[in-house]
Amino acid sequence: MSIDRIVIVGGGTAGWMCAAALSQVLGKSPGRKITLIESEAIGTVGVGEATVPSIREFNRLLRIDEDEFLRATNGSIKLGIEFVNWGGAGQSYFHPFGYFGTDMAGAGFHHYWLRHVREGGDGDPWAYNLEAQAAKAGRFARTSRHGPVNHAFHFDASLYAGFLREKAEERGVARVEGEIVDVARDAESGHVASVALKSGARIEGDFFIDCSGFRGLLIEGALESGYRDWSQWLPCDRAVAMPSENAPGEITPFTRSTARESGWQWRIPLQNRTGNGYVYCSEYLSDDAAAGLLASRLDGAPLAEPRTLRFVTGHRRKMWNGNVVALGLASGFLEPLESTSIHLIQTGIIRLLGLFPRSGIDPAVVERYNRDTIHEYELVRDFVLTHYITSAGVDTPFWTSVRDAPLPDSLAERLDAFRTSGSILTEPTEFFGPTNWFVVLWGQGLRPADYHPIVDGLDKAELERRLAILRQRNAEALASLPPHGAFLASTARTPS
Repeated sequence: MSIDRIVIVGGGTAGWMCAAALSQVLGKSPGRKITLIESEAIGTVGVGEATVPSIREFNRLLRIDEDEFLRATNGSIKLGIEFVNWGGAGQSYFHPFGYFGTDMAGAGFHHYWLRHVREGGDGDPWAYNLEAQAAKAGRFARTSRHGPVNHAFHFDASLYAGFLREKAEERGVARVEGEIVDVARDAESGHVASVALKSGARIEGDFFIDCSGFRGLLIEGALESGYRDWSQWLPCDRAVAMPSENAPGEITPFTRSTARESGWQWRIPLQNRTGNGYVYCSEYLSDDAAAGLLASRLDGAPLAEPRTLRFVTGHRRKMWNGNVVALGLASGFLEPLESTSIHLIQTGIIRLLGLFPRSGIDPAVVERYNRDTIHEYELVRDFVLTHYITSAGVDTPFWTSVRDAPLPDSLAERLDAFRTSGSILTEPTEFFGPTNWFVVLWGQGLRPADYHPIVDGLDKAELERRLAILRQRNAEALASLPPHGAFLASTARTPS
């Protein structure tokens, strides 16, 4: 049987990202019909406003002009994340996009820099990263004197969903307004056959994509796929969100994450407002107390009442089950400390497109999708967890409990390797690479006992000469960038 009728359950960011991508890649096939069901009566989470650079690849796939995107979503530029209080009270460090320096003679740049520091050199690795320097100076352009500037965006996720809806509907996606009240399964295969709406309408499909949020209407409600709970490592189970007016002055081109009593606070500056939130553990902090603390720490006047979200960190045991694939919050949840929520939606879509069946559903393909997706979640989990267990900034019962929790073996191995030899153990397909791991580990206060022996083969004077060149190139590149506000003003002008 040909898989021609694709039904997406739920809109929001995940649903419309999926609809836009499928209509772009698969929508032109003869006989294929893509339907998205959503209800305006059911709200969306809509707090995923900070992204990572991979969002640009997704937008290019959809042939979206970047300036048009920024105008449509009130977007601003993100060059990385400033972490405050994580490595020590009053201390901050910057996790930038892009790379530190350049690898030399078969060893990662950070090994050369570690030798430089040991021999009395400066202890500022951020001098070797343009994006960190640009964020500090409040400057941005897509390209500098010496090449591209790695960047992502802050944007209004609900506006992005609406923007993608227009693109998807232009390419033939049919939107159906309605609330699903029943799910029918095929008696023989157990696959989902159709969904019934409150209006009485019934929509049949060959393949279903569950974008129904935390409730997982199909993947869990109908198919009972199960859930792997990671709260033993990441115990935060609440978030309170509250937008505020922008602070006076330039819009900062970076996200800020501040370690707090029982979790952390995000600050995401858009063109028209600032997104704020407090991610916390309800065992140590009440909802009312969290809302009150967040409200007292805003840069500007609040624009809405606080909104509390509940979650359990982890993932579905099967993200693809039968003829249903779950995306977004329906598939799992990792707190957005490193802005990976939209990225995980995107990679799920791209992985699905690569394995999408023409006719029958191959169990081996399903197994591969689940294995790769779960492994991706595990890799992101370890990176997020690293911030918690290496933090020394806040001394409260919550932080003590997190730091004392047993580590996954996969993470313990990484940390031991870095402490011993400065080695950074990553996988070829892992999203967070050596630069990401190094800056977080160093920024949180970990100091390796050694560096790679190949580094000693370079003459000290030559090493210092090369480092000086890299610092100079970054300084020249930075000087060529306009203020972030000037860049945003240029994107506001529509082509004549």
